This record gives sequence, structure tokens and C-alpha cells, in this order.
Amino acid sequence: MGTDNAPENMSSMLLNVPISPVKTLSLGALPNANKSASTIGSPTDSVYAASTIVSPTDSFYVEFRCGDPRNPINYSWMRKWCITLFVCAFNGITSPATPSFAMGYDSMIRDLNCTRFQATVAYCLYSLGFGIVPLFTSALSEEIGRRPIYLVSVFLGAMCNVLAAFSDNIQTVMVARILGGAFASTGAILVGGTIADIWGPEERSLPMAVFSMVSMVTTGLGSIISAWLELNPHLQWRWIQRIQAMRGTYFLLSLIIMEETRSQIILRRIAKKLCKETGDDRYRVRGEETRPKLSAMIKMSCTRPIMFVLTEPIVTSICIWVFFMSGVLYVQIGSVSGVFKHIYHFNVGQSGLVFITVVVGSILGLLANFYQDVLYRKCVSRRGPEARLYIACLVALLLPTSIFIYAWTADSRIFWMWPVVGLSIFMFCSFVSYQVVFIYLADCYGPMASSALAGQGLARNMGSFGFPLFSHIMFKKLTYKWANTIFGGVAVLLIPVPFILFLYGPSLRKRSTMCSQLMQDEEKPEQLEFPKPQLN
Repeated sequence: MGTDNAPENMSSMLLNVPISPVKTLSLGALPNANKSASTIGSPTDSVYAASTIVSPTDSFYVEFRCGDPRNPINYSWMRKWCITLFVCAFNGITSPATPSFAMGYDSMIRDLNCTRFQATVAYCLYSLGFGIVPLFTSALSEEIGRRPIYLVSVFLGAMCNVLAAFSDNIQTVMVARILGGAFASTGAILVGGTIADIWGPEERSLPMAVFSMVSMVTTGLGSIISAWLELNPHLQWRWIQRIQAMRGTYFLLSLIIMEETRSQIILRRIAKKLCKETGDDRYRVRGEETRPKLSAMIKMSCTRPIMFVLTEPIVTSICIWVFFMSGVLYVQIGSVSGVFKHIYHFNVGQSGLVFITVVVGSILGLLANFYQDVLYRKCVSRRGPEARLYIACLVALLLPTSIFIYAWTADSRIFWMWPVVGLSIFMFCSFVSYQVVFIYLADCYGPMASSALAGQGLARNMGSFGFPLFSHIMFKKLTYKWANTIFGGVAVLLIPVPFILFLYGPSLRKRSTMCSQLMQDEEKPEQLEFPKPQLN
């Protein structure tokens, strides 16, 4: 809130904003205000300006002025991308945790003398922690900011890998897995929020695509590396966990590089600094008086996403879709080693190379995202948020196709490349669906999007948790071919979901309590007029 562009005699400039009973004072009349508070240069700046306004309770509200470089949304292009890539790296170091764990099944079952089902439970518990814990912890960023949560999450997550690596029984591994998922989720869910902090709505598509791509690509690369570690009798599953524990390096870098991007936290710090410098404790951030207690915020963050899932038709439809897709994704990841080991006689290292399909699918998905952006810009004025769903309709058709290809070509008489093709298409669908769902819900629900996204995130992770628990029995009883055929049949039944949203999304939003209120707010004309400032 610097004063570099302020008029020289701000003490004589008054802004007559007709908002009764609040009256506006000149900044020059405030003690030491010119040191830290930005001034209002024009009436149009007043919405964003770091003005100091006296309410009936004599509070001085601190806000960013238009173009203030301390506002994260005004950071330079280079700075925004540095922050984006750094926080995406957090998701990159946590994403391989599940597929790499599956690659170490055999050696872990041998060393810990456990059953395969117990190993599968440990595999799934990561998703359970990832899905449930954010409902309780997401409100913390409102209170303490994003940076502390990133730091705590990456440090304790690394400690969970250390615990798993030195475990002597499967029960300890289970505890490490569920805690590891909890800490990974607490940080990973903030990546989308960080991107929203620094990028405008029209700019977020590419950063979100990069975020999704980093997550998918590191999943594939982590699986490949873990497979070759498992192949080495001197390394195997314990070293898979030890290498993941090296994320502690990211913690050290975060202490130096990571910065806070939540604007309310930055403004709160500036207000606190002003209070200290001036000895006047009336400086505060707008809304501080009405901000709910942390306990109330946690209660809301736990209940509202579930309410969205149960009462909002758009969120419900998407949750059903992503629940199934994420569940099948984890099933396919867990089945790769078995399919290529038993049918094509690959060793574990060669089976791990099959995960290059994740990288291929992600690259194709990123390219598809560019085309989706072109369609969105062309059609958004006519179709609204549903212009985000063109590529989702294609995914709905390709999803069952990819599952059927994988199911029916996984045969020793058929060249091994064909099931790899099926997996590549499936990974493309997974990448695109993640991207589309995030942006579409953000467009539909605006300021309420965090609850809608938390709801679909819960559904996605419950699918990841539940499906692998019974898929092993399905594969054993029905074979890979017929078990995957059943999954493909369910995918066929879900084809209409994105098409219904594409065609009837506006009608569903009008019938939605939340969406209809947001649409009414957007249609309201601006009531406030800002007359020209008067000079005395």
C-alpha cells in the first residue's frame, strides 16, 4: 500500500462515497498513514484501495489499492509462474505415493508376513486420509494462511514415509499410510487455492492444466522408478518409502522460497504492523468483526461439502462420475503389475515401464486442454459455464472404449502394446476429467466453489479407497478380462452424465438454490456511484 502515486496534498482530498453511516477520512489526517497505507487516487480505485475508513466503531479498514504490487493477483507473470510451479511440485512429490506403494507389494508381503488383502488395505488407506481430513483442516488456511500448512504438511508427510520404511508389521504401515494421506491432502488441496490467489479467472486454465499434468506425470515416473527399486533385492519396498521421505528437501526449500499468497492474511499482517507502528489498534481488515470462529468454520467445512453432494444436482452428477472414474483408475494402477506379469511374463521392472502410459495420457490431455480453451472462448457467451464441457463429452465416450480395449486385448495371444494403448486412452480421460471438473464447478459456484470442489474431492477419494478393496477378488474370480468388462459396462451407463450437464446445465443451475442466488447476484446492476473527488 505504498504512496508513490499519491497526490502531494492528500490531506485536502475527500472521497464522498455515499455509504451511510460510514464516513471517509483523508489519509493525511491519520497518524503515520502515509508509511504503510495506500491512498485513493481516484473514485474507481476506492473498491480496491488501501483506504482507511472510519466506521461507527472507529475502525480503520485496510485494503489493497488498484494495482498494488503486494496484492498477489498483481504479481508479475514470472513471479506467478515461479509460485505456481513450486506449489505444483508439492503435489508432484505426493502423487506417486499410491502407485509406487503398489509396486512394492511382493517384497512387503514377504518381509512383514502379511496377506495381500492387508497390503491392499494399506494401499487404500492413503486415499481415505486424503479424502476425509481436508474437511476438517481446509478452514485452517482462512485463519493462519497457506504457507504454514504447506510447511507442516510436507514435513510430517516425510516423517510418515520414514515410519513406513522402518515398520516391522503391516499395522504400523497402515497407520503411516492413513496419516501420510492426511498430510499430503492438507497441502495438496491448497494448490488450487494458491493458483486462484494469483491468477484471474480467465487465466487459470493453463496453470490448472500444469497442476494436473505434474500430478499425473509424477505418478507415472514414480511408478517406473519404484518398479526398478522393487526388482533390486537389496532395495525393494523399504527403499521406495525412504526415497519418498526425501521430500524433506522440499521442506527446506519451502522455508526459503515459499511465500504467503492469501490476500486476507497479507492484509491482516499489514493492519497488525500499522497498529504496532502507530500505537493505534483500530486498523483492521474488512470483515474481521463478522468472521466466524475457527470451530464454526471447521463445522461448516465438514458439513457444507456433504450438503452440496446431496442437494445440488450438478455436484451430485459429477460426484457419481468421478467416484467411478477415480475408483477404476486405482484399480487399473493396481492391476498393471498382475496383468503384465501373469499374462505377458514381464518382470516387475518391465511392468513399471507400462506406467509411461500416464505420461503419454497427460501430454495428450494437456494438448486437449488448449483446444478446449479455444472452444470455451468461442462459445462462453452463448453457453456459459457449460462451454467447459465439450471435451468432457468426448471423455464420456472414450472412457468405456479404453476400458474395453484394456480388458479384451490383455491376452497372451495379442501383442502387449494393445492393452498399453487402452491404458493410455484411459489416463488421458482421467487427466481431462480432473481438469474439467475443477474449472466447471468453479465457474458454476463462484465464491461457493470450495465447498463444491471439496464434495467432489471426497467422492473421488472414496472411490479410490473403496474399489481396490474388492477388485482383487473380482480379478481372481472373473479374470482380468471379465472384471474389466464389468467396469466398462458401468462406464457406458455413465456416458449421459456430461451430456446432460452440457445440454441442461443452465436449467439445473436455475433450479439450484446456490446457483440461482449467485446468478441473481451477478445480474444485479451496480448500485454505488462514485462521484469525482472534491478538492478543498
